[in-house]
Amino acid sequence: MAVDTNVLVRYLTWDDVAQAKAAAAAIEGGEIVAISSIVLCELVWVLKRAYRLSNTEIADAMQFVIESRNVDVDRPAAEVGLQMLRRGGDFADGIIWHDASRARCRHVATFDRALADLLGADHAVLLGATQR
Repeated sequence: MAVDTNVLVRYLTWDDVAQAKAAAAAIEGGEIVAISSIVLCELVWVLKRAYRLSNTEIADAMQFVIESRNVDVDRPAAEVGLQMLRRGGDFADGIIWHDASRARCRHVATFDRALADLLGADHAVLLGATQR
């Protein structure tokens, strides 16, 4: 079975006990639980914006889920996303960099100075200055 973002949010936050119990049963009881990279990106956004968790708290929670015995994710992509998040960047930018690398692209073109700084001149082309 695959899970949506809201299932993971309930599982990690337990802010609605009934839904959290249902989410836990689905995740912990499933033979294989597929989680797409898009769902992981949405999860980070929700935990950061709605729950105001720190990058470290989010990364630790996601690591717990990703390492679960029955979870199937694009682990290399998730690991790059987690590395980016732990370095103060965006998880989604890590996924973008992973996908670019997998497509044999040496650079990511961006207007995002923070992303360009994290990737460095060897891997980013900053198209213009933006404020963050």
